[in-house]
Amino acid sequence: MPVLALLVILPLVGALAVALIPARRSELIYPVAIIATIPQLVVAGYILVEFELGTPALQFGEEHVLIESLGIGWIAAIDGISLFMVAITALLFPLAVAASRSVTERVKTFMVLLLVLQAGVFGVFIALDLLFFFAFFEIVLVPMYLLIRLWGSENRAYAALKFVLFTAFGSAFLLAAIIALAVLTGDQFGLISSFDFRLMVATELTATAQLWLFLGFAIAFAIKVPIFPFHTWLPDAHTEAPTAGSVILAGVLLKMGTYGLIRFNLTLFPDATVDLAFWMALFGVIGIVYGGAVAIVQPDIKRLVAYSSVSHMGFAVLGIFALTSQGLQGSIFLSYSHALTTGMLFLLVGMIYDRTHTRAIADYGGLASIMPLFAGAFLFAAFASAGLPGLSGFIGEFTVLVGSYLTLPVLAIIAGFGVILAAIYLLWAYERVFTGPVGNDKLETLKDIGVREVLILVPLVVLILVTGVYPKPILERIEPSVEAILMRIEAVTDYDVPEFGTAGEQVDVEYGPIEPGEKHDDSSEGSQGEQHGDEGEEG
Repeated sequence: MPVLALLVILPLVGALAVALIPARRSELIYPVAIIATIPQLVVAGYILVEFELGTPALQFGEEHVLIESLGIGWIAAIDGISLFMVAITALLFPLAVAASRSVTERVKTFMVLLLVLQAGVFGVFIALDLLFFFAFFEIVLVPMYLLIRLWGSENRAYAALKFVLFTAFGSAFLLAAIIALAVLTGDQFGLISSFDFRLMVATELTATAQLWLFLGFAIAFAIKVPIFPFHTWLPDAHTEAPTAGSVILAGVLLKMGTYGLIRFNLTLFPDATVDLAFWMALFGVIGIVYGGAVAIVQPDIKRLVAYSSVSHMGFAVLGIFALTSQGLQGSIFLSYSHALTTGMLFLLVGMIYDRTHTRAIADYGGLASIMPLFAGAFLFAAFASAGLPGLSGFIGEFTVLVGSYLTLPVLAIIAGFGVILAAIYLLWAYERVFTGPVGNDKLETLKDIGVREVLILVPLVVLILVTGVYPKPILERIEPSVEAILMRIEAVTDYDVPEFGTAGEQVDVEYGPIEPGEKHDDSSEGSQGEQHGDEGEEG
């Protein structure tokens, strides 16, 4: 069976296995759910090991025509842009399930929803038929809504409804844009329509068509990131969601937005991208400063972490629309790192909430003397999130700032203040929660994190450290795909990419046909190359 299809099928099989556990054997639900996430982790590990370096080509390709006349089929592949999103999805879901031991009501339904959610997220990152992409993009909405609505905190109904309304609003624009683009693509290739991403890349669009289609895609992805001013659903959803929901929301669902902007907006609409790059980057920078400033004054520690996501994802947007190799690489790396650091922070907040049932910073104080292991883990995560050199958070933010300074120096300087704001809100929160006298007598009886909780945190700590000290294995897999996109933008527009790297100069790639399981072959040419020859449809 094709490798990528397994990433979607295996979680659904796991969900079915959990659903079939009889009520009298409820003690099996938790271990079976954890076991059900392991095969996906193994498959993702295989993909990482077998991923071919030095090429931006689509790898592990799968293609099966379903409705030929409408141009609909299962098309799946990955490259350096999606590789680590797949990997981080495979990692975070086992940790999220393991962190859900405190869930005691409707446990079976909870675990089934998590596994269905994982299948949908994998589908988003591997699907190259845009109808399938949209289907997966929408599928994730249902389980996340139910996780917030059924297992959230006091205001869960409001937060869940707001999450759905914002996402559905964006999806309406996305669906309209996808259908319009499919019809235009089909018209140029003699079909009724085509949802094949590779043909869409080869479709010639007028400047006006690019502009409107860019906006249709961008609104949906801006809400998902979220980009200011579409961010208001995120703090409520994060705050009210159960711990697993917050981890997955921060770790992978937000990355669907940045992934969509890179994969579709930059690649399909290069002229509109160049025309609107400054404005997209500007809204990203506003989000950096706004998110950081609002995080400082939050009395709720979980809400503080939620606003930190608004700020950090603003860096990712700035890196994307700086339109430089460094900026784009930094954006993808930052998305990966943010999944680790903010995921760890939400896990830690969930651990202390399970013990105290309060998120108010004022209710704490002096926890370092009572829970030293927990305090050390939180300080480590805070340093990583704030971008301390030697940890993964620094690599992403530094690379984004360097890359954006080449084309948007003023915005890059303003964004730099976001790093200072991060240090303020994270370290001030740490001071109030963990230092000084113990806040109240109830805290004296708290137990430090145990073996299970340490085992949940260790993978994140190791990855934050290792990739912070040695990011090369990630960046060298990202770089060729990033430079292929920039080569395309440079070739079909008047934009000149500053300080272009070497990988793009050495490799010429086209989104041609994908044979099942085929990897890159430099000597082959796809349908796009046959249509356009040397007109710049690289990558």
